Amino acid sequence: MSAGDILTPELLERLRSRAPEYDRRNEFFAEDLEDLRRAGYLAIFSDPAHGGAGLGIPEAAACQRLLASAAPATALAINMHLVWCGVAHLLSLRGDDSLSFILEEAARGEVFAFGISEPGNSAVLFDSKTEAEPRSGGYAFTGRKIFTSLSPAWTRLGIFGKDSTDPDNPQLVFGFADRDTDGITTLDDWDTLGMRASQSCTTVLDGAVVPAERIVRHTPVGPHTDTFVFGIFSLFETLLSAVYTGIGDRAVTLAAEAAAQRKPGGVPATQDPQTRWRIADAAIRMDGAVLELETVAQDLESGADHGGFWFARLSGLKLRTTDTVRGVVETAMKTAGGRSYFRGQELERLYRDVLAGMFHPSSEDSAHNTMANSLLGPVDPQ
Repeated sequence: MSAGDILTPELLERLRSRAPEYDRRNEFFAEDLEDLRRAGYLAIFSDPAHGGAGLGIPEAAACQRLLASAAPATALAINMHLVWCGVAHLLSLRGDDSLSFILEEAARGEVFAFGISEPGNSAVLFDSKTEAEPRSGGYAFTGRKIFTSLSPAWTRLGIFGKDSTDPDNPQLVFGFADRDTDGITTLDDWDTLGMRASQSCTTVLDGAVVPAERIVRHTPVGPHTDTFVFGIFSLFETLLSAVYTGIGDRAVTLAAEAAAQRKPGGVPATQDPQTRWRIADAAIRMDGAVLELETVAQDLESGADHGGFWFARLSGLKLRTTDTVRGVVETAMKTAGGRSYFRGQELERLYRDVLAGMFHPSSEDSAHNTMANSLLGPVDPQ
């Protein structure tokens, strides 16, 4: 099954037609979500025996790329659900079925959200500012999570926090909370420049208890090679890059369409050497981004061994993709001319959406630090 089998032209056109109004009204993509649920999109990683599509990481990345070309904010939010499903898939490929419940529940229509990011936590997955207090085999989580996409609709929230019961050996604890868990509050604080339909609101945890059967991992604080955490990082960076690649795909298409419609001096802009060079240059840049995305996705699926270089490769993928696509959208706007600067134009919205790429992990500083550590080793603390 391919991306086009699930995201049919008719479905993509419906999603594309709604995107401007979701953006204008700063409104969650409720209709899109129901369309995607009916199309089986929430279960693309799930086994066909459970009603899923049984796709691998390369095919899922292709789906996200196609979805983002129609509705970037919808794709970005759905991405967080697919990250958890992708982690379950990746672990299963490596003989660990501990997260199989995610794939089964996704096939039944449950929506998984990503409650990981925290204000001021530059360590991301290797430390937490959220308190995880042991409670009858489970844990009570208290803290604040930001950029919680799918806030109005999630039914399962993947969260983590730090258990400091033993100060000499603090542990990070990962688990999944249900929507009706006491102590979880979603703030109505998403009013942003772009990616508005994602409704990635702040989530406040105040003693939210996750029972023992929904606690899925304990990991040490600080850098480590736990496969579960690698899975989260790798799926996040790869599928996120797929979303922004889809935005770049659409920008090149819009640039070509704009050039065909513009006729300075009565001659189509497609015949102008500078315009042709500009569009070709954007397409060449996108070709490189696509090739890198496809290679990384296939390497994850096949279990390629990049050793300690995997984190540098993944953070580099995200950084290069978002930087490349931002430049490609700018090129498309230059090609389309001043009209693209007006509100309501698709390129204007894509430009605001693509800027969000700067704020997702890995940041520019983090990616460079990861690469430096891979090549030069860590900085001597003395």
